[in-house]
Amino acid sequence: MNTTRQQKISSLLQRELATLFLQDSKSVYNCMMTVTNVTITPDLSIARAYLSIYMATDKDAVIGAVRANTKDIRFRLGQRIKSQLRVVPQLEFFIDDTLDYMENIERLLKQ
Repeated sequence: MNTTRQQKISSLLQRELATLFLQDSKSVYNCMMTVTNVTITPDLSIARAYLSIYMATDKDAVIGAVRANTKDIRFRLGQRIKSQLRVVPQLEFFIDDTLDYMENIERLLKQ
């Protein structure tokens, strides 16, 4: 059960992370990424971002590169939201594979 504050911060982080990945995804990661969901812990210290990765041959390599750049991403995020949040939460990134799962189910149903 998320509080209203958690929901507002989650949507703010999702919007700003999406903007950052939109700028970087083609040049840095050589694929397209969208931020599908962001959840934040009740103490607002950890934010978990779920990414959908498109047009990538190895999604694990892309998420590894994102995780390797977490410190830089958090710094740039802090530059963007410094007027709205006092402390930028620690970031954790995960692959959101719900679209792949849905495509697989559709493919199986068509057989």
